Amino acid sequence: MCGRIANTLPHDAMARLFQAQPANDLPEVPDFNICPTQDLPVILAGAGEGARRMVPMRWGFLPHWYKSPTDGPLLINARAETVADKPAFREACRQRRCLVAVSGFYEWHREGGRKLPYFFSRADGAPLVMAGIWQNWGEEPQPTLALLTTSANALMAPVHHRMPVVLEPENWPLWLGEAGHGAARLMQPAAEEVLQSWRVSPEVNSNRAEGPELIEPWEEA
Repeated sequence: MCGRIANTLPHDAMARLFQAQPANDLPEVPDFNICPTQDLPVILAGAGEGARRMVPMRWGFLPHWYKSPTDGPLLINARAETVADKPAFREACRQRRCLVAVSGFYEWHREGGRKLPYFFSRADGAPLVMAGIWQNWGEEPQPTLALLTTSANALMAPVHHRMPVVLEPENWPLWLGEAGHGAARLMQPAAEEVLQSWRVSPEVNSNRAEGPELIEPWEEA
């Protein structure tokens, strides 16, 4: 699962990294507590031989049959094991894949009646690039996004049984559809050494919390 994100990555630097043309209305950074239904910056393949694009998308995939954004469950994640078969996701999985670059994500471990938050980022300090799929929704098309999840690796498993699909730079073209077929093989757990994690303050349990202290290591008094 992935239900909350932190992003401090400058848009101009990400546009250079992905060789993408950035839109003018990308969400502001830094943002240390991005919640579902908020916008995330997303990398798309270019049309034909065109350049990649970097655009904002609503986090929360809306199938075309939804009459309103609240017409069904909020689809923030799509399971890698079933995404190609689910009616809501299967066309997007084939034709509309994207990259989502962030600083890291939060996950919670339930211990008794408490929810203990952890922050996950790349161990090498590079941007964390997750696999996504997208869909335009509504009469005035609104792009909406779901993040792909897979089974947890050994680092993630003590906290949660699911984790985002994390993509390495050499696999970005394949996921975007620029390097032919075979993207399905990328929907695997990242190697344990790719990510790092630490406990963070329970302040992040509130979706209104904000500030860099949310991602700093925290110890219970």
